[in-house]
Amino acid sequence: MKVAQLGSGTPEVAVLAGVHGDEPCGVRAVERILDERPTVERPVKLVVANEKALERRVRFVDEDLNRAFPGDPDAKTHEGRLAHRLGDELEGCLTFSMHSTQSYAEPFTIVDSVSETATELCQRLPVMAMVETGEFAEGRLITEAETIEVECGQQGSETAAQNADRLMRTFLTATGALPGDTVQRELPVYRLTDVIPKESAETYEVFVENFTEVEAGETFAAADGDEQVAEESFYPVLMSSNGYRDVFGYAAEKLEVLDAQTAAD
Repeated sequence: MKVAQLGSGTPEVAVLAGVHGDEPCGVRAVERILDERPTVERPVKLVVANEKALERRVRFVDEDLNRAFPGDPDAKTHEGRLAHRLGDELEGCLTFSMHSTQSYAEPFTIVDSVSETATELCQRLPVMAMVETGEFAEGRLITEAETIEVECGQQGSETAAQNADRLMRTFLTATGALPGDTVQRELPVYRLTDVIPKESAETYEVFVENFTEVEAGETFAAADGDEQVAEESFYPVLMSSNGYRDVFGYAAEKLEVLDAQTAAD
């Protein structure tokens, strides 16, 4: 784990990258801002988490780090031990954790709950949605530290790296670490309601778009040609044919659309 800091004093704001070793977009953003060393108005902690996985260009070494929290200093897995260290490192910090996905190109945020802080900050980020994990947060960093996760774009793409840099700097501006103003945006809010499993198969297909409502009776995916039909309507989130080993993604409900005045009110 690599830890650096901009500014002096005890940071209450942190930027996290490299939770998954096959998602380098956030790492590039952190490296760029460390090269520039901009003057900050409050101290910022910068963390690159899973260096071993990044070196090997794999998602994880032993287990998914973002399912390993709170971790244990005596854990048998690399990520289990790292989760414990990372939790200690980020204690007391509002953390911005950058990820990328194989399922969706546009940036969106993931939060533990639709809190006042999450609402205020996410409306000021260039994202198209905010997703509340609901009951599906077990083992994630957001259960241990106040965290805003952001999916920056398609895994491995140059666009995701560019988005990560822009999102990080907007977050730091919105939290008062970098000078400047941010724009408040209309923001749809969703809550995860279910996991969509996928059976072991040779080929997988997904026929729907993330964040576009799937109607009851609509075919949304298939495994080796065996079609899956929605029993009730839902909004797909992180749905892809090859993103996760044993699930297609998640079903969500749409809670509301925050208008541009919500945070100001």
